[in-house]
Amino acid sequence: MTTAAAKPGLGQRLSIVVSDSLTIAKRNVIKIKRVPDVLIFSTLSPIMFVLLFAYIFGAAIKVPGVGGGYREFLIAGIFAQTVVFGATFTGAGLAEDMQKGIIDRFRSLPMAPSAVLVGRTISDVVINVVSLIVMSLTGLVVGWRIRGSFLDAVLAYVLLLLFAYAVSWIMAVVGLLVRAPEVFNNASFMVIFPLTFLANTFVPMQELPAVLRVFAEWNPVSAVTEATRQLFGNTSPLAPPPDAWSMRHPVITTLAWVVVILAVFVPLALRQYRKAVSR
Repeated sequence: MTTAAAKPGLGQRLSIVVSDSLTIAKRNVIKIKRVPDVLIFSTLSPIMFVLLFAYIFGAAIKVPGVGGGYREFLIAGIFAQTVVFGATFTGAGLAEDMQKGIIDRFRSLPMAPSAVLVGRTISDVVINVVSLIVMSLTGLVVGWRIRGSFLDAVLAYVLLLLFAYAVSWIMAVVGLLVRAPEVFNNASFMVIFPLTFLANTFVPMQELPAVLRVFAEWNPVSAVTEATRQLFGNTSPLAPPPDAWSMRHPVITTLAWVVVILAVFVPLALRQYRKAVSR
């Protein structure tokens, strides 16, 4: 007489998911190592933005009250834009894997289905860590300085990575929907460009028209940018406090956006993944 195998407990299931996710993340990081052009060009782009805005447009954009001038104002915005663009690797990678049939191979393996998405988003964090290191060094070269405490600076980098991780789940949903890397690139840019430019990333929000200013004040990219500026000490204590609650409490607003994005898009991504692999 045989007995049915006992189902693994919650702890064992979580252990399997974590192990499989780390394996997928390692696979994606190794892939980047074998194709270094991806990492090179993903770091060259933000460097180009820093140089263009700092040395060309910076002379025409005045930010009163900031000790280091426009360049210190700029770097936090570049950081935010860089990690958002870095999060697109999740969607592009999923679209490519779907197109090449690699997802079908994963489905045939004895692994947790969610590990494909979790591992992919974790690998994006690795890419963003490298990008932030390069961007920090570039910022120091052009005159940016961290004027806050060490712990505040660490919190700023953690917030950037948390926000990027949340955005990567949005990109996962888009990547699973479009199924083609070329289509994903066009679709993601249509979302990312308005979010990163209709914000306080490159110009003070006071310079925006009234309607766009309201949008910018509640834009999640504005929240993470303002939080980063404050934690790095790149704001002026003499500047008047902003009107919007989100800009007066940018750290809390950023964390709230991270929670909301993950709560909405993690289930959507998992659902879309199950739907995609069942076809």
